[in-house]
Amino acid sequence: MRLLTTACRPFVITAVAFLNLFLNQAMASAVECGGDFGNFLSKVRAEARSRGLSQQAIDRTLANARIDRKVLSRDRAQGVFKLTFLEFSQRAISSYRLKNGRANIEKYASVFRRAEQEFGVPAPVIAAFWALETDFGAVQGDFNTINAIATLSHDCRRPELFQPHLFAAIRMVEHGDLDPARTTGAWAGEIGQVQMLPEDIIEFGVDGDGDGHVRLKQSAPDAIMTAARFIQHLGWRRDEPWMQEVDVPGQFHWAEAGLHQRLPVSRWQSLGVRARSGNLPAGSLQASLVLPQGRNGPAFLLFENFDIYLEWNQSLVYTLTASYLATRLAGAPRYDAGNPEPGLSDAQMESLQRTLQSRGYDVGGVDGILGAKTRDAVRTEQSRLGLPADGWPTPKLLNAL
Repeated sequence: MRLLTTACRPFVITAVAFLNLFLNQAMASAVECGGDFGNFLSKVRAEARSRGLSQQAIDRTLANARIDRKVLSRDRAQGVFKLTFLEFSQRAISSYRLKNGRANIEKYASVFRRAEQEFGVPAPVIAAFWALETDFGAVQGDFNTINAIATLSHDCRRPELFQPHLFAAIRMVEHGDLDPARTTGAWAGEIGQVQMLPEDIIEFGVDGDGDGHVRLKQSAPDAIMTAARFIQHLGWRRDEPWMQEVDVPGQFHWAEAGLHQRLPVSRWQSLGVRARSGNLPAGSLQASLVLPQGRNGPAFLLFENFDIYLEWNQSLVYTLTASYLATRLAGAPRYDAGNPEPGLSDAQMESLQRTLQSRGYDVGGVDGILGAKTRDAVRTEQSRLGLPADGWPTPKLLNAL
């Protein structure tokens, strides 16, 4: 899972996204994927020259580029995210990360203040991304960046995604912000303390420390300011919340919950939803009530700023964890884990999805993942069967079906 990139996350193709993908493919067609790697690099050189990149930077970037088989292996073996929210959040949000997060917010207080003034993104939001991606720069990846991007640009699975980043990497070399021999990062080419791809760094990079360069590996101020600018680009709404833990009455109409069901805060209040700590924000703000492990587990109101987390990664468990970590760094108490009903095993989840498919539901494929489509189908079947429609599949539901 990578911050602020589309390299590894699943995504939904909308009409606009399809058009953009088509245009990207058309732009990338100048460099045909596959075949002899040396011939491929020759075409990359020619295309780079046509884009106005200097011959010196092209030669320096590509001189020792090679196929990295480990990159291809990682690309083919991306794991499926099947942990529950409680399992993942309790692993990911350690006392170490909370302590270091608060210490870094204090250490770089002036940089975080500037980031919020210029881009509207609060320090805890940026620090949570920084923590989950690289443990504040401690674990940035050891794959040679040029080899990783060149490998994935040459490979014919997703060349339209990676080839623009190869040309951006050459431009970074030209700017003195990337060393082809020494710069390392993630297997999919992301660089630095907040793990961004070269084209995003070129477009959104900010020189936070004033040295004339954008170096996300070495410079925490550069990483903080660049992350803030990118988060703003994703649609962050200044001075608005992103998540708040709530208490929900036991006799609640559970079908009202769900990520894609938005109501004004005032409406949630009229239904008995209350802040677990502090007060709910302005009643006109729109929010969704999300129950990641059903009515007996933790409950959160998610506001429109939560959408930027889903731009980053569409795993609800992962994005809820990142968003929740930001609330903890902002001073919120530990969530009330409650006592959720046991969920389904991988095999049971796949059995449930097959059953739902046979009943005409689109669950997005039988993959054992409790995604949005599966949750929606579960909620509908729970209502039909007279069960609490909280979207959390249990053995009881599976047996009833």
